[in-house]
Amino acid sequence: MEHLVRVRNERDRQTLDWLRRHIGDPAIAAAIQRCDGSGKPFLSSVCKQLGVRVPEFLLPTGHSPSAAAEQSLATIRRILAARNALVIASAVASR
Repeated sequence: MEHLVRVRNERDRQTLDWLRRHIGDPAIAAAIQRCDGSGKPFLSSVCKQLGVRVPEFLLPTGHSPSAAAEQSLATIRRILAARNALVIASAVASR
């Protein structure tokens, strides 16, 4: 079914799984065909076509940050540390 709709994250995967269990593949496929536009529809459009509200899912929170995120945080920390050092040096010099 993922080849017929846009699945971009874990919430989308859980939504599609819930739809498949509660609505069924034939009804989902029919709703996809009724969606406007070219290309894969968003799951929200499919849900609107089906007239269903998907429950809120608990997403796993144990994700570890990516290397790019860690590097960005390290850069931010260096900038803040340099700024704090400047503020402290300025306060000491003005006494």
